[in-house]
Amino acid sequence: MSAINGVMMQLFHWYSPDDGSHWREVRARARELAAAGVTGVWLPPAYKGIGGTRDVGYGVYDMYDLGEFDQKGTIRTKYGTRAEYLEAVRELHSSGIHVYADTVLNHRIGGDEAESLRATPFSQDDRLRPKGPLTEISAYTRFGFPGRGGRYSTFDWCGHDFDAVDFDARRPDDRGTVYLIEGKQFDGQVALEKGNFSFLMGCDLDFQSEEVRREVTAWGKWYLDTTGVDGFRLDAVKHIASWFFPEWLDAMERHAGKDLFVVAEYWSPDVRDLHSYLDRLGGRISAFCVPLHYRFHAASRAGGYYDMRRLLDGTLMRERPDAVVTFVDNHDSQPLQALESPVEPWFKPLAYAIILLRQEGYPCIFAPDYYGATYEDVGRDGNRYGIDMPSHRWLLDKFLHARRYYAYGTQIDYLDDADRIGWTRLGDAEHPRAMAVLVSDGPAGSKWMNVARPNADFTDLTEHVREAVRTNGDGWGEFRCQGGSVSVWIQR
Repeated sequence: MSAINGVMMQLFHWYSPDDGSHWREVRARARELAAAGVTGVWLPPAYKGIGGTRDVGYGVYDMYDLGEFDQKGTIRTKYGTRAEYLEAVRELHSSGIHVYADTVLNHRIGGDEAESLRATPFSQDDRLRPKGPLTEISAYTRFGFPGRGGRYSTFDWCGHDFDAVDFDARRPDDRGTVYLIEGKQFDGQVALEKGNFSFLMGCDLDFQSEEVRREVTAWGKWYLDTTGVDGFRLDAVKHIASWFFPEWLDAMERHAGKDLFVVAEYWSPDVRDLHSYLDRLGGRISAFCVPLHYRFHAASRAGGYYDMRRLLDGTLMRERPDAVVTFVDNHDSQPLQALESPVEPWFKPLAYAIILLRQEGYPCIFAPDYYGATYEDVGRDGNRYGIDMPSHRWLLDKFLHARRYYAYGTQIDYLDDADRIGWTRLGDAEHPRAMAVLVSDGPAGSKWMNVARPNADFTDLTEHVREAVRTNGDGWGEFRCQGGSVSVWIQR
């Protein structure tokens, strides 16, 4: 029996509407996504953030408030209410789709009260050398969650639960400082950018504290019991001590009584960083292939002059295919966001063919690439821009069909031309028909490829090339594609 080719979708983006309709839309789309071939969905952070109904979910205030309590000026979150969220998860499950919860364990923001603390100031860009002596600060480190009133957890966060903060109410205009709380140290086993990159934003959790670890673990168990999700997307892991996660994951899986799928967001274009992180976690999780995303971005900007033979070099997709989630774009890389590095629309079909129709990795489709998205925001230059992300659904549905029925068995690569690269999939006992894929970032052309099917007819599923291809007596065919395009040839 063949394993099913899984496909994940990131079913949100940074500019998803903040009208509280999202969970209802997720529920309404569950059946159509399952029919298209999506087997897993990554949902946005479901808990209350400092920004209330505008918070995307990464400005974490209360992880126990899934849109149930009147906090930060709202009951619902940006995406809807707790009841709507749980209904969406149930509908996804009933449609046969796994659900992965976005999980932000690094920080808390929007404390209810300020506390007087002593702390040492560091520059945001240098966490090794203090820029001043120990000083008194006023930090919003007391989180009492009065709107929740102790329901689900009576744990109140205070200054001793954090190791650093980035806001001093006595110096509100000083936005370039990280304050290391007296008696604390920056966590180890984190990214070494800025000397030590354990601090990202807000009030940084002190994972050296047994009480903090115990509460984070208790929350995880509560979340599994409450939602029934099948795994987690771990946000900003490069800022959290890597030794913590095996302990946390052990507790989660013991509590759930099953294996959980976990993928870590370690944002680095250097594949060596990702190897190092995965090694430290002992193969327990997968990681997003950030280097591949940047290669797609660069290729899409090269105007047809990218060396396609090198596209997969230095990527987890090539070097660690069993522990990688591949993606084209996400909420951080989309236009006008913090890590803005979008793949140009013309190249996206090529990129998606690569992640969906090859054997390496667990591919993730970005919702705006499937449904389209239109929004406005201010860019880094201070000007306001309108963004229109076009839908590629017609082609993505074709790729999903090919992935479900043809992308199996032996893969033969033809990554030998600077413009046109291709590969074939020879099928298996459960999926006996072969497939050939050819992509070009430059001119139209063809490539002879072996599909091990003598005298067989193949048609282009994308309809970009109308004429069929017939293989010769040795199972080779001359497969074609248009310029700056992709063709997916399936056996009739």
